[in-house]
Amino acid sequence: MKIAVVKLSALGDIVHAMVALQFIKAALPNAQIDWLVEQGFAGVLEGNPHIDRILPVNLKALKSDKSRFFRELSTIRHYARQRYDVVIDAQGLLKSAIVARLLSANCVGFDRDSIREKWAAALYARGVACPYDANTIDRNVRVLTQPLGITVTRRQILQKQPFLYFTPAETKLEEFFVGDRPNILLVTGSTWPSRNYPVENFLQVMQGLSANYLLCWGGEAELRNARWLAGRSDARVLPRLSLNDLKAAIARADLLIGNDTGPTHMAWGLNRPSITLFGPTPVSRVYQTEINTVLKSPSLVNPFKLNKDDFSIAQIAPEAVIDMATGLLGHAMAG
Repeated sequence: MKIAVVKLSALGDIVHAMVALQFIKAALPNAQIDWLVEQGFAGVLEGNPHIDRILPVNLKALKSDKSRFFRELSTIRHYARQRYDVVIDAQGLLKSAIVARLLSANCVGFDRDSIREKWAAALYARGVACPYDANTIDRNVRVLTQPLGITVTRRQILQKQPFLYFTPAETKLEEFFVGDRPNILLVTGSTWPSRNYPVENFLQVMQGLSANYLLCWGGEAELRNARWLAGRSDARVLPRLSLNDLKAAIARADLLIGNDTGPTHMAWGLNRPSITLFGPTPVSRVYQTEINTVLKSPSLVNPFKLNKDDFSIAQIAPEAVIDMATGLLGHAMAG
């Protein structure tokens, strides 16, 4: 059986969908699984033994360069020559549904009551029902496995094997990690300002919990935050990391603390301890485990209409982060 998965972006969303692969391969060991993804995120998929081919596209470039349309269309039609038995759109957007339909008429995705862009469902041969406000990981697993006749339980997901793979890092990570103190990786940025825990609060966490703090970043704003923190502490700013090296760094960290964003979700995918800080987004985006925990601000979140002006994440007390981190580090040491 030839299966194509369409999950174009973003980093955390791709991670949440990738967990399904190990269960698909366990049930259908001879299946060919290809994954169509925005080329900027292809690195997170690389090395996964359950993916036969990564199919990159650059649809994001169309926003600024409409002349690329026919080039991208040609690329997708080239991929369609594989003649997939089924194409599964795990994104649920009109754009991803069009891509899935171009790959094969036998495409599946969420039904119209389960997605925000309801017109997308009209392009699918079949629809999968799953409430839009259900757990994000459960939604991804269901849409990817139900069309294949596979049932995956919550218990199976909780007992998952790590599914992010990497080669030896090009960055000399050994120069940043130490052996005499816990290594804590901080992720201070995200896609919205209101999702970001204030750097002043991060600084209080660092002052209240002794550790080797490492600051990763992916853009200029995050780099400024990292330098601000490093200038007021003994924390160290990592070089800009490729996705491969980011996976390697997270796998090496004793704990990751960050906002609701891709690198924080990668810790879950690598089975590494993490604390995810939530403000204007719902905690149903993650699975909480003994080592993957969350702290949520007091605001109420409507998953159908997120409030980008909700800056309540600042109300999460640094002391609460310190207490949770201390417990996780103790659990890791005991393990």
